Amino acid sequence: MDQPVNPGKERPLTAAPPPQRKSRQRIVWILVLVLIVAGAVVWRERAQAPKPAGNGRSAPPMSIVPETVGKGNIGINLNALGTVTSLATVTIRTQISGYLMKIDFKEGEEVKKGDLLAEIDPRPYEAALAQANGNLTRDQALLKGAQVDLTRYQGLAAQNAVPHQTLDTQVALVAQYQGTVEADHAAVKAAQVNLQYCHIVSPLDGRVGLRQVDQGNYVTPGDTNGLVVITQLQPISVLFTLPEDNLQAISKRIQAGATLPATAYDRSGVNKIADGVLQTFDSQIDPTTGTIKLRAQFPNDTRALYPNQFVNVRLLVDTHSDVTVMPTAGIQRGVPGTFVYLVNSDSTVSVRKVELGVTDGERVEVVSGLAPGDRIVVDGADKLRDGAKIAIRTEAGSDSHPASDKSGSTKQRSNSGQKR
Repeated sequence: MDQPVNPGKERPLTAAPPPQRKSRQRIVWILVLVLIVAGAVVWRERAQAPKPAGNGRSAPPMSIVPETVGKGNIGINLNALGTVTSLATVTIRTQISGYLMKIDFKEGEEVKKGDLLAEIDPRPYEAALAQANGNLTRDQALLKGAQVDLTRYQGLAAQNAVPHQTLDTQVALVAQYQGTVEADHAAVKAAQVNLQYCHIVSPLDGRVGLRQVDQGNYVTPGDTNGLVVITQLQPISVLFTLPEDNLQAISKRIQAGATLPATAYDRSGVNKIADGVLQTFDSQIDPTTGTIKLRAQFPNDTRALYPNQFVNVRLLVDTHSDVTVMPTAGIQRGVPGTFVYLVNSDSTVSVRKVELGVTDGERVEVVSGLAPGDRIVVDGADKLRDGAKIAIRTEAGSDSHPASDKSGSTKQRSNSGQKR
């Protein structure tokens, strides 16, 4: 059943906002517009303001370190890893058997050729020599008697007083005694040699190693280790390998009579150990590696090189004399190719493309692009551009700003201070 509508109570309509609320909304919108306008003005001013640093011509000068290009000699060097090798290594062994009576060397000492190293009991060999001399004396006496009889038989045979058979027998007997005497002479020489072998001497100048046998032992020629090892240290050589592509240049220099200096460095390649010269190279190339062996000889006066030591070898093949040279620190590579930053007289830099030649350590040959006297940037070129302003950094770390007048110098100092 429918309910009756109450005419006195109607649905309320939406009430209009009061005047105070409208005024507040207007104030909020005005504040928002003001903030937007202020932000736009600030952003525009910052966008139009000059940047404190940059790469353009108006930017503050960049701090750099220059160096002057000069002329000089630069060498063509080949680097290789080498092994020190002795020119002579001898294992001292006895040539006879006997008791080791005396050792006349100290381990690690330097010996000369002919110095006494050890002595073996000589008594058996002295007796053998005496026996050989006795046999020689006896057989010489028998030979002399047979020769006297031969002379007598020859005279009688001329008178037909003795048969020719007796003469022929005496001739054969004399020849027999002559052979015996020759054998006795050989036995005496052999006994003398064995007696000399009792005194073992050094066959070369060198350094004595560690003793392999002690005094009082019975030694024989068949001993594997021998008595001691002597190694020649002066002079000494270094064997190293180079690619076969370098062989032609080395061979031409040697055939022309040139002496190629070789320098030995330690493992780091920084500290020099000794100076020497190239002696020769091998007669064939290793087909597995495409390299060839070379031998350099060193006087080794300071005993800095020892056999089996690993060293870095630097071989000077040729020298380019009176050429333009520059430090390798100034080389830059990029879109123009190989270039440098050339320091101009107006305290700016310009890109200069260069063609390089031989590199020797921290110096490189300049084939074209620079002349002696030009100044290039060697430090601080990371952020440089063509035409950028520069400030030369002194050794003390401060900046100097070359300019033609005082006002320009003051302006550069101001910019430098702003940069800092």
